[in-house]
Amino acid sequence: MKLQKRNLFLSLALLCILMLADQYTKLLAISHLKGQEPFVIIRNVLELSYLENTGAAFSSFEGRQAFLIVLTALVIFLLAWKYVTLPAERRFIWMRLCMLFILSGAGGNLLDRLARRYVVDFIYFVPINFPKFNVADIYITCGVALLAALLFFYYTEEEFDRLFAFGRKK
Repeated sequence: MKLQKRNLFLSLALLCILMLADQYTKLLAISHLKGQEPFVIIRNVLELSYLENTGAAFSSFEGRQAFLIVLTALVIFLLAWKYVTLPAERRFIWMRLCMLFILSGAGGNLLDRLARRYVVDFIYFVPINFPKFNVADIYITCGVALLAALLFFYYTEEEFDRLFAFGRKK
């Protein structure tokens, strides 16, 4: 079964809301953090400070924007295709939500790459010197973590095989 038009509209609306929230926080970071000292939320734990990231996670592939744009677009295309081809059963609502979070995070960072040629990062977790990140990164991380938990603990092996089968069933 394909995704119904009403559900597709609601999904697209949520996707847009999440991406707008991400872009809004990045605009706030640009206007309030760029060129400023870090804004300490919790001393030695959490602060906000501006960074223009020309790479991917942990600054990997730094300066390789064309590659990152193509890779992100490909991931978005594959996830969107999988999203609309998932069974329309209620059991897969959580998987759809995970995919929406991953899609909105990837889309938010892709918008940055296309518009600015870098991704705006501004959240810094101090105790472990974790690389700066943004709201889109949070969407991706939470979506992937919940998706992994669902795949390991919620969906049966038969459902997993059905979801990720390429080609004809025997």
